[in-house]
Amino acid sequence: MPKLLLATSNKGKVREYKHMLKDLPLEMVSIAELGINTGVDEVGKTLEENARLKATVLSRESQLLTLADDSGLEVDALGGEPGRLSARYAGEGASDKDRVNYLLSRLKDVPAEKRSACFRCVIALAQPDGEVELCSGECRGVITLEPRGEEGFGYDPIFYLPQLGKTMAELTLEEKNRISHRGRAAREAIKLLRRKYL
Repeated sequence: MPKLLLATSNKGKVREYKHMLKDLPLEMVSIAELGINTGVDEVGKTLEENARLKATVLSRESQLLTLADDSGLEVDALGGEPGRLSARYAGEGASDKDRVNYLLSRLKDVPAEKRSACFRCVIALAQPDGEVELCSGECRGVITLEPRGEEGFGYDPIFYLPQLGKTMAELTLEEKNRISHRGRAAREAIKLLRRKYL
């Protein structure tokens, strides 16, 4: 069975990708499982550039077909922030809770009807020879006034989905993968993997 490297050290992302791609005839391995500790500086100006950068560097190092993503939360009232800087928004070494609290503090004077936001995800699939293909997905919602829910990770507890009446952190993994930005990008990646690599 061919191997697919999941190029992330985020355990939440690894769990989600292994669940979403479970029906593919691929052995999915994480960088932790392979003992790869190469850090890739996300110096790109866009989600697309960062996903491509991570995928190509780690595919070359591992000599495996590699999936990397970059995702971000874009809050309309903040001019699209934090965007590609979502993971580093509250500073290096900040926890998910720190990032959530920092974002809520930036929105403290913004009324509920002006707290619209969009989660975006770009997936890059790279081969060791440098060939890369991109897939993307997005999910629109609203930033809550306070965190709700225990599931998921990152900004999930404050990303509210009006159509479901829940935050991302109140969804089961199956529900989240069905509607999330990452789930939508992954479905595009699955089509691409089946067409080109399997």
